[in-house]
Amino acid sequence: MPLTSAELNAALDLLERADWQAAHVIVQKDEDSPLACWAHGIVHLMEGDIANARYWYHEAKRAFPSQPSPALEIQELRADMHNRK
Repeated sequence: MPLTSAELNAALDLLERADWQAAHVIVQKDEDSPLACWAHGIVHLMEGDIANARYWYHEAKRAFPSQPSPALEIQELRADMHNRK
């Protein structure tokens, strides 16, 4: 089941506080929607598991950033969510 925008925002709030473990609990509930997969990729970026992060970026149909920055990715994901409203 796709995450609600409130759930995804909660996960991003946690990521902004560097609590990737708690964010992971939320995003792993949705392994299908591109935004949740992107957030899942950011979780693994923060964890330092680049191979897993690449997998989730692929699932999100996003190019893996050449110089990954979790903070920038969170910002871009929030902007993408806002633009979809």
